[in-house]
Amino acid sequence: MTPDLPTEGRIEQGRHYLPIRVYFEDTDLTGIVYHANYLRYMERARTEMLRLAGVVHTEMMAEQTGYYAVHQMNITWARPARLDDRLVVVSRVTQVRAAATCLVHDVMRGDELLCSAAVTAAFLDMAGRPRRQSKAWHERFTLLMQQAA
Repeated sequence: MTPDLPTEGRIEQGRHYLPIRVYFEDTDLTGIVYHANYLRYMERARTEMLRLAGVVHTEMMAEQTGYYAVHQMNITWARPARLDDRLVVVSRVTQVRAAATCLVHDVMRGDELLCSAAVTAAFLDMAGRPRRQSKAWHERFTLLMQQAA
């Protein structure tokens, strides 16, 4: 028997696609997704994109390599998501710096853009200070960025 596994989404042409279903717990009393839950969807997408790129948070922490933390985010809500909607978070790398990676997350319902955020994820050492990303990670993120262009 094949074990059930959480969804990872997929990477195509440098973009990561993560399907999300809107559950009752995601909504307010009107059945509309509570604004802060979009951040959860984006965090899941970013984590799964990193995992598929070979950057696994649990391994980084176990090896005392460091971790990523959101340094900056600019978010725009265009339309509401509603209970039971099928959404896709589309993520792409837009810039790779020595100690940070910048991404855009678009939350889509079909062809309709619901929410978009530009995010800077800083790479920090275990003491919380900025640290250079490894050369291998820098190269992976740069490749994803080039493929998505």
